[in-house]
Amino acid sequence: MTPEGIISAIIIGAVIGILGRLLVRGRQRISLLLTIVIGIVAALIGTYLASLVGAQTTAGVDWIELFFQVALAAVGVAAVSGNRRRGRSIL
Repeated sequence: MTPEGIISAIIIGAVIGILGRLLVRGRQRISLLLTIVIGIVAALIGTYLASLVGAQTTAGVDWIELFFQVALAAVGVAAVSGNRRRGRSIL
C-alpha cells in the first residue's frame, strides 16, 4: 500500500468513525484512535457489502455504500463503548 493510500484510509476512517460515533446515543468513553480504527474497519466492510449488493457502480456519491459504512461504524462504537462501561477493555 502506498503512503497516499494509508493516509487516505486514516482520513476516511476518521470521518466514518466520527459519523458512526454521532449516531450512538449517550457518552462513549473510547479514544479517538480507537474511533479511527473502528471507522477504517467499518469502511472496508461497508465497501465489501456495497459491492455485494451492486451499489459500487453508481454515478456520483455512493450513498448506499456510505450508509453501510456509517451504520457499521455506529455498531462498532456501540459495541466497544458498551464493553468499556462494564469494565472490559479491548485496547
